[in-house]
Amino acid sequence: MESREPLSVDEEVAALSRSADRDSLFLQAHVLIPGQAAPLVVRVRNLSAGGMLAEATFRGLAQGAAIEVELRNVGPVPGRIVWVGEGKFGIAFDRQVDPQAVRRQVVQKLEVPPHLSALNKGPFYRRR
Repeated sequence: MESREPLSVDEEVAALSRSADRDSLFLQAHVLIPGQAAPLVVRVRNLSAGGMLAEATFRGLAQGAAIEVELRNVGPVPGRIVWVGEGKFGIAFDRQVDPQAVRRQVVQKLEVPPHLSALNKGPFYRRR
């Protein structure tokens, strides 16, 4: 089998992203597309440190377009669209992200039930 060099930076980034460890997951993210008033809500199907696979029904996405992805627990991440398919597209990030941080659940103090929050106020043992 013949090896070939990537023809463009986009192909090189895509090749690196494909070979990276990926987390399969199901969460939402917001993609800011230049020229669009509102962010596009997408389903994140695969996430690696270098990019992600997104699902959305949106026409007009162009390969190579600069975008910004708002990821939970990470914040805004600039990137580029590296491929576009039917209902799916690939994004290569301009900087590495921690996929485990994105997966981490955010719990606010108000979301902890009162009977559990009382456990943090004292020792976990009883005197005999």
